[in-house]
Amino acid sequence: MAIKNHLRLLFTAGSLLATTFAGPVSRFEDDDDDDTPLPVVIWHGLGDAYNADGMRQVADLAESVNPGTLVYPIRIEDAGNRDRYDSFVGNVTEQLAKVCADIAAHPILSTAPAIDAVGFSQGGQFLRGYVERCNNPPVRSLITFGSQHNGITRFRDCETNDWICRFAMAVLGTNPWSPTVQGKLVPAQYFRDPEQYEKYLEHSNFLADINNERSIKNETYKQNIAKLENFVMYMFDEDTTVVPKETSWFEDVNGTEITPLRARKLYSEDWLGLRELDRKGGLKFRTAPGDHMQLSDELLTEAFGDFFGPLNRHKGRSDPRPASHVGDEEFDMGTGGRSEGRPASRGGDVEPDMGNDL
Repeated sequence: MAIKNHLRLLFTAGSLLATTFAGPVSRFEDDDDDDTPLPVVIWHGLGDAYNADGMRQVADLAESVNPGTLVYPIRIEDAGNRDRYDSFVGNVTEQLAKVCADIAAHPILSTAPAIDAVGFSQGGQFLRGYVERCNNPPVRSLITFGSQHNGITRFRDCETNDWICRFAMAVLGTNPWSPTVQGKLVPAQYFRDPEQYEKYLEHSNFLADINNERSIKNETYKQNIAKLENFVMYMFDEDTTVVPKETSWFEDVNGTEITPLRARKLYSEDWLGLRELDRKGGLKFRTAPGDHMQLSDELLTEAFGDFFGPLNRHKGRSDPRPASHVGDEEFDMGTGGRSEGRPASRGGDVEPDMGNDL
């Protein structure tokens, strides 16, 4: 998808501001008829950067679907190469605390009654962590694409010349539970091996906490997730990067046994507020065709149209509906620029299978 010449985003050393919002500090009115779109924050995935071409394209598309949207790509550092490095190396708890502070201090985001959020791959569970731990300003709709909500059991493969990735994955293969690895290497902090579950509970720096899996539950996490209007989880049909792919729907995979979310204690005992959210119609399971992070603009247009926009416009649609097309070219997010020609996403929500296969 070509970057349009009318990009309304200004990437600066500080916050990213849309030119549409160059006027007063607050553009939001306490009025049910206010048609100002809620701001959108985006958190990229492993090996990507906030100012990469794919992220700029997504930001432009979000503004095209809902004109006037302020789009803020989350970053740990302003230099793109450092931000990419930080997606591999760093303490996620510390990174998330910085993101929470940055968003709360942003001159536009901080004045909004709510924000919408989209997370790509690991950025999805990190944004869920934002909802649980901070939520200031609160998130209305959270959309995640191929995220590792129930962790991973295998670390990703790396491109031959991607030395940062190769170094990180080599270290991860030694002892993922050591304090050094858990405190420094990002993918280790959402590694979850069912065969080492007790070690995971004891040593996990991030995922075991935000999934409320330990014996002492954090009620704030549960309350904040239940307050979401929509939590939309996309799983890629042919995902070969994220293992297991079913983690994108919070499913638990142990060998060949797959336990759907609604059959898990995490849901039945409502550790995270997902059952409460589901009962009010806010938990949505969707599929995307193809491999990990190979996204079409049609799919993104549909998602942004369904769940983003003005505060009081709609509650989020769950029925299939035609997307408004903003071009037909697909773009690849984080897979080395490869893009396959294929059908667009199936519209509407999917009812997850309650059995052991998909």
